[in-house]
Amino acid sequence: MDFLNARWENLIMANYAVNPSVLLPFLPKGVELDTFNGKAYVSLVGFMFKNTRLFKVPIPLLGTFEEINLRFYVVHKVGNESKRGVVFINETIPFKPVAWVANWLYKEHYISIPTKHKWIIQPDSKEIKYEWKVGEKWNTMKAVAETKQVPMEVGSMEEYIFEHYYGYTKVDQNNTLEYKVNHPRWETNKVTDHEINCDFGKMYGKPFEFLNNQQPDSVIIAEGSEVSVKWKRESITNH
Repeated sequence: MDFLNARWENLIMANYAVNPSVLLPFLPKGVELDTFNGKAYVSLVGFMFKNTRLFKVPIPLLGTFEEINLRFYVVHKVGNESKRGVVFINETIPFKPVAWVANWLYKEHYISIPTKHKWIIQPDSKEIKYEWKVGEKWNTMKAVAETKQVPMEVGSMEEYIFEHYYGYTKVDQNNTLEYKVNHPRWETNKVTDHEINCDFGKMYGKPFEFLNNQQPDSVIIAEGSEVSVKWKRESITNH
């Protein structure tokens, strides 16, 4: 059974290589860091959440909104199977009721603050911009890209960032929940310019303050698609 169905569109991913020690305090029990070419990454993500349905029921007035999140990448090894997933350090949306439901039902890490976006779509290019207000300051992430859709190459950075279909929630030091996210393999747009203006320390805490002075290793845009999130969540630490 699906808990959530929605359409995710124009995802910007700003990806930063970090020392693994930064992420270990946030690592849920039962999973390991998933690396790319020997490096651990966090991603600052902005996208549009559209036509959200809970148990297939539309949410009047609250079903379309921006989401900004900070996430990193993990793998849960079960026998010969490796489940590649993400862990969210923080998820930001504008609507308090939606954030409350997600935190209450699923022990997530949502907060509610003002957000906005601006899209300029031309035949050959597009400019995608997301903003979120922390205190009195608007933080921004913007990318300019070609509109041509490009399949992800096997073994590429794009594949590493996007091909994670599980989520892991750190309930506490000893308990971790696993959930499944379904969507097709996304296509990307070639990014030609970008601008990131985020106060990482104020938004995500002192452990991430160093990112204020660090340029992302890559910035990627994915077209997005319909997405579903399964209702069932399993404890992986009680097995």
